[in-house]
Amino acid sequence: MLGTFLSDLHSGLITPQLRRFVVVGTAAAGVQMVLLWALVDTLGLNYLLGALIAIEITIILQYNLNNAWTFQATQNTGVAAYLIGLLKTNVVRGSAIPIQLALLFLFVELRNIPYLVANAIAIVLSGLYRYVLDARWTWGQ
Repeated sequence: MLGTFLSDLHSGLITPQLRRFVVVGTAAAGVQMVLLWALVDTLGLNYLLGALIAIEITIILQYNLNNAWTFQATQNTGVAAYLIGLLKTNVVRGSAIPIQLALLFLFVELRNIPYLVANAIAIVLSGLYRYVLDARWTWGQ
């Protein structure tokens, strides 16, 4: 997986796509962080439950942005293709949720890192996994 990512990073055709994926991911991470803060500090939810809710909301946001911009050459158009793509990205990102939540838990509970900082680190670390699977499966590259 890391080899594929590094190969994609150096490939002239994939690099603009990877950059767009990072821009979308960064914007979604910002939204996720604000949602997490609001759910935990405003509504009083446990940070892991708040993260789970914030992640699912940003999955839908990211799919729409990535489908329209990042992967526009292989965009999922039409109702059926759009819904199948949304299902695929939910499987990809849903499989990344345990990775992100486990990292969040470990950083907070074992390293005493504040939950928002820990979440940012977990987003970055699980992002590599998400890019490779989304690029290969959701948009069939």
